[in-house]
Amino acid sequence: MSKADAISWARRARRAAGGALAALTIAAANGVSAQETAPADGGGSGLQIPRYVSLKADRVNLRRGPGTEYPIAWVFRRAGLPVEVIKEFEGWRQVRDAEGTTGWVLSTMLSGRRTALILPWELHEQAKGDGKADAVTASATLRYDESERSRPIANVEAGVLASIITCDGRWCRLSVGGVRGYIEQTKLWGAYQGEVIN
Repeated sequence: MSKADAISWARRARRAAGGALAALTIAAANGVSAQETAPADGGGSGLQIPRYVSLKADRVNLRRGPGTEYPIAWVFRRAGLPVEVIKEFEGWRQVRDAEGTTGWVLSTMLSGRRTALILPWELHEQAKGDGKADAVTASATLRYDESERSRPIANVEAGVLASIITCDGRWCRLSVGGVRGYIEQTKLWGAYQGEVIN
């Protein structure tokens, strides 16, 4: 962070908090990033942290800090993509995606609609492989009921985006491309193990 950015950040912080963020101002002036100094109670939503949400738009800027003056580190280009909120600061949310990338997005770009990626860690493992075209793609079985003995409806490939309808802590009822069924919760990124979603 340049000295000019630190001074600009300090001025905004004093105006926004009436001087209550003196420690943040000093830290910013000393070159410490806002990511490291944003307080946990910085005017956030009051909702549980961490929590999963999804992206509202096909283009969402992921920034290096909580404000438009921070550079864009990445651009998400998939509406509905699940992300995990790990910190809040005023109207900004620090999020993490399924690959572990973190950054800040404007809270208005996030939705409480729950979605999940099927086995995204398997995509990462396949990418590290030898690159042979005949490699088997990982998948999860979408079932008619919440039981391993239930009739299979479809095999859903790793990386597919699904809408969560409900989760009972072990199984989630999903909609995948208009087809509804159940997949074990442990095969999803977008729902915590044991989490109940109604």
